[in-house]
Amino acid sequence: MTNAPRMTDGGRSVERPLVVVMGVSGSGKSTIGHRLAESLGAEFIDGDALHPPANVAKMAAGIPLTDEDRWPWLAAVGRTLADSGPAGMVIACSALRRVYRAAILDQAPTARFVELDGSPELLRGRMGAREGHFMPPSLLDSQLATLEPLAPDEPGIRVGIDRSEEEITAAAASALRIR
Repeated sequence: MTNAPRMTDGGRSVERPLVVVMGVSGSGKSTIGHRLAESLGAEFIDGDALHPPANVAKMAAGIPLTDEDRWPWLAAVGRTLADSGPAGMVIACSALRRVYRAAILDQAPTARFVELDGSPELLRGRMGAREGHFMPPSLLDSQLATLEPLAPDEPGIRVGIDRSEEEITAAAASALRIR
């Protein structure tokens, strides 16, 4: 018997939770992802750390990434999840479009998504208040235009971000039926 956290998937126990905390910049992916990983006893990684330097340079210069820029990064996100240890992993990754989530699922088919959802005004305020992040607030509109919310047939849930970090984390854990 293992002490690994369990997550249910349609009544089936999953020993190794693989969770992608997704959403636009400023939604709290890293913060909530880290908290969720702690609650699961899983490893956390920020997907931004998997971007090649050229992608980071483009975003820092205020240039939106193209799909050509994203495909290798998304494959790396999926591989990182799939290769995680027995405790599982929570990874923060924008995963804005359905095809991006499919690319992650190609590598890690049991992954589940937690979409962090907030109003443009709330997101702008959060982005304006943070310091030292490479993603400028000027790219928020581009991300919002690209965002395709999780569809009912995708493996995951949406959680509103207009409450405390503790409440958001608890809502995500509850919706995923993490035990």
